[in-house]
Amino acid sequence: MQDEIILMLNEIKANTLLAAKNVLTIEDVALLTGLSKSYLYSLTSKKQIPHYKPNGKLMFFDRKEVEEWMLQNRVNTTDEAQQSTLAKHLKSRVK
Repeated sequence: MQDEIILMLNEIKANTLLAAKNVLTIEDVALLTGLSKSYLYSLTSKKQIPHYKPNGKLMFFDRKEVEEWMLQNRVNTTDEAQQSTLAKHLKSRVK
């Protein structure tokens, strides 16, 4: 029981530290996104996720850019799609 509490406290500590950071390491991004480090490395090698290499070796990420990347390609809800279709239909009838 005590070991479980210590593990939970360590996880809370790690998440608290992560929440305060703006410049992230690949480990931080893996924790933030839930993606594996190997997949993140793959994304960076394909230049599909924004990242920085100030000295050509270490890799860093900007939290805001990672969050924006995570929120790209939004999928409309069924209601939004229906409203868009209805609006287009009404617009075409007005012309």
